[in-house]
Amino acid sequence: MIDQEFHGHIGRTYDESEAWWPEPTRAPEDAPNVLMIVLDDVGFGQIGCYGGLIDTPNIDRLAENGLQYNNFHTTALCAPTRSCLLTGRNHHSNGMGTITETSTGFPGYNGHIPHENGFLSEMLVEEGYNTFATGKWHLALPRI
Repeated sequence: MIDQEFHGHIGRTYDESEAWWPEPTRAPEDAPNVLMIVLDDVGFGQIGCYGGLIDTPNIDRLAENGLQYNNFHTTALCAPTRSCLLTGRNHHSNGMGTITETSTGFPGYNGHIPHENGFLSEMLVEEGYNTFATGKWHLALPRI
């Protein structure tokens, strides 16, 4: 949340004061829903909406009314590719030059996505969206 000017009144005591709450940011009524489905270890030839052999009627139905990537660069590894998709940044600038289990601690390979490489979900929250993620994450360093 961005600091906003206080529009209440602070008196000598609580009784002489007037509280004020900033209006929350909300997505417009006509704002689109955003759904990202990330599948590991599958290519265009797997999913029905891309002509694949696997019957995926629900994904096909979603794809008919939304965005389909048809020229997306992958890094050949799941976690680095996921970091690119979720931030819009290169995997090395995300510190994800490799999967987190083989991070080296050197720039581009430390397994730590910098705060300034914000996730799409963070950008949507700032515009009033509610966000939710479920499933395999694989973007955090393993801890002993």
